[in-house]
Amino acid sequence: MKKIKIIIFSCSIFLLLISCSEDVLDVTPRHFIGPDNLFVDASGFDSGLNGLYALFRRERGGERSGTDNNDLLIDIAISGTDNAYGNHRSGWCRVGNEYDTRNIPEEAHNRNFFTYLYQVVGSANAIISRAEDPGIDWTPTEKNRVIGEARLFRAWAYRHLTFTYGDVPLSLVELTGSTVRSDWTRTPVAEVRAQMLEDLLFAEANLPKTSSNPGKLVQGVATHYLAELYLTLDDYPNAITKASNLINGVNGSYSLIQSRYGVKSSIPGTPFTDMFLQGNSNKTEGNTEVLWVMQMERDVNGGGVNIMRRWFRNRSFQVRVNGSRGYFSFTDDAGGRGIGRVGPTQFALELYEESDHRGGRFAWRTYEVLNNPSNIPNGFALGDTIFFDYKNKMEPNNQASWPSTRKWDNAFNNDPKEPLNAVGEGYNDQVYLRLAETYLVLAEAQLKNSNPGGAATTINFLRRRANASLISAADVTVDFILDERSRELWSEEHRRYSLARNNKLVERYRLYARRYSSSIADKDKLMPIPQSVIDANTTPMEQNPGY
Repeated sequence: MKKIKIIIFSCSIFLLLISCSEDVLDVTPRHFIGPDNLFVDASGFDSGLNGLYALFRRERGGERSGTDNNDLLIDIAISGTDNAYGNHRSGWCRVGNEYDTRNIPEEAHNRNFFTYLYQVVGSANAIISRAEDPGIDWTPTEKNRVIGEARLFRAWAYRHLTFTYGDVPLSLVELTGSTVRSDWTRTPVAEVRAQMLEDLLFAEANLPKTSSNPGKLVQGVATHYLAELYLTLDDYPNAITKASNLINGVNGSYSLIQSRYGVKSSIPGTPFTDMFLQGNSNKTEGNTEVLWVMQMERDVNGGGVNIMRRWFRNRSFQVRVNGSRGYFSFTDDAGGRGIGRVGPTQFALELYEESDHRGGRFAWRTYEVLNNPSNIPNGFALGDTIFFDYKNKMEPNNQASWPSTRKWDNAFNNDPKEPLNAVGEGYNDQVYLRLAETYLVLAEAQLKNSNPGGAATTINFLRRRANASLISAADVTVDFILDERSRELWSEEHRRYSLARNNKLVERYRLYARRYSSSIADKDKLMPIPQSVIDANTTPMEQNPGY
């Protein structure tokens, strides 16, 4: 086995010396493969892009290594909002519960997220810069496709950075040798987003509409992010055009899932929840709605791992019956082993009508089923359902009997890593971006472009699919759209960004994060620039206001 270590970004301020790709080659290593002798043809650049995809998968992996630790890297964009809070005193979610005391420049989870994103930027820049070498053996189409993928990843990283931190250093070249800097300054958000727009337009023009590789970036992903970016820039006509193009098939063939399909279509379920089942996520498996799928594979070199189920599925092993616990096994049907770090706020649970599939038993685990034949509580039988008492209650702290999403349910039966003291990684391919979110971007742009009737029509496509009551133009407000995003996209969307785009983070946190509502302040609209980054810079770098 030969490991290809590609050093593709080095900068003292961000400590971004990384290894990003590995393949099975010879048994005995014969020579070192680095950027200079790898980036010579399309195949070599694809190996470099594999490193970017590996970094991308880290978003849903453990924070420190991207694999199996207990801190979800993307938690900073999901919890600490109106609809998600920390149900355990661990991970970044604790900061989101206690903004007033824990959201500080020295906070480690925030630093790790910032550094991770600049690893993506640096890796993308190396590929983009080296692709301009005139000596590379490839066609113009191959070159532009490679650059398009890298530029989309760069825009994707700056999307995270601008929504989270505001003004951030804009880096556009590979940093190596004489180009390494320690005098970074923060670039205004408007300039960063102008570059993002250039990158996404290039990607849209040069990526294929389809790919035989289900995890590869395609044109539709760029189109979706363009629609969202135009919306963020208050360019509503262009946002409407891009979202409509994607919905209408101009930039790829996609459609909402309207009927049952796939691996469990013969047993009770819903079209909405079918999308999240292992074996149903990819387009090749019947998912016509998915734009981008995060690919995971167990026991394969570079296959990837996520901890979404571990983070969001609550702790069945701590649910008590008659005062005792130990009645629930970690099976696939039971959703696997979770540690329940982040849960829905009571507000999020209250958003659903009784008939709405997105709030029903196939979407949310509001119960546990007695499935351990060796341990049945007195007065019960194997297979009995234990329903949680959670309605009309304040969000609890460290409570196992609190509802949790079933979107990330996954387990390998008889897996030796599933016992109580094990980490229990997830290896399921996962929906990352889907057309339903494009519909919600379109609806928001239509509303802000003075067309609430069009927005209602757009939203009703999702509500009809979910068996929810239909709405009219009079129902549509920014807050209603944010509510609908929660109903449709809980734990999928980067909730902080949707709230930030509408200047609603603080307002809605105070209204709906009831247990912790008093902890947030206006400064928390942006995260602090990590103090370690400021200290490593040789010239003064401004901190965000209030920190």
